[in-house]
Amino acid sequence: MRVLVVTAVPVERDAVTRAFTDRPEVREVPGAELHRAGPVDVLAGGAGPAAAAAAAGVALASGAGTEPYALVVSAGIGGGFAPVAPLGSLVVAGAIVAADLGAETPGGFVPVTALGFGRDRFVPPPALVRDVAAATGAVTGDVLTVSTVTGSAERTAALLAAHPHAAAEAMEGFGVAEAAERLRVPVLEIRAVSNAVGPRDRDAWRIGDALTALTGAFGKLTPVLEGWTHHDRID
Repeated sequence: MRVLVVTAVPVERDAVTRAFTDRPEVREVPGAELHRAGPVDVLAGGAGPAAAAAAAGVALASGAGTEPYALVVSAGIGGGFAPVAPLGSLVVAGAIVAADLGAETPGGFVPVTALGFGRDRFVPPPALVRDVAAATGAVTGDVLTVSTVTGSAERTAALLAAHPHAAAEAMEGFGVAEAAERLRVPVLEIRAVSNAVGPRDRDAWRIGDALTALTGAFGKLTPVLEGWTHHDRID
């Protein structure tokens, strides 16, 4: 089956394709390039949920040609919540959560669902999550989509209070999931941890190690994807 992988930036895209080939086939789609490598088409869609949703939507509508995509994966590096997801580890989303979509009130943050409209999470196919985690050695937990990367202990504590099952945060997963849901394509999110969620300390980040882990994860996915069926599609 053919899989669409959406990353934020080209270095993440290249880490994914490197798991399959050093010379991916490059195809043009409106506003971007698709890099085809083995079973995956990989797109660097931009940072943030809006860019990710737009890029994924365009690629889903126009990128695969006559063979529709069977799965969309939001992938890249991200922050890990200690001690669940240490530096260099992998996280597979059991839920993709829009962590800051809602309203601030005198009583604290209220998610968009509590305001009476929208949704704030997508649940990837559970059997696929389980099999990918087993194949890659990844932690399973909520992956939070944020529009502003966490940079303080106070913000970290607030996120964990609101989302006690959080394992990682990134900026694109929920946007990719929104696009996938519109076309009824299942979605998955995989993050390699480059930094700890908390006070911002760029000197402590391990981006290279995380990109290597991302390549390694995708190198182990082909048999999982080949054996996966669609009976437990996204909720």
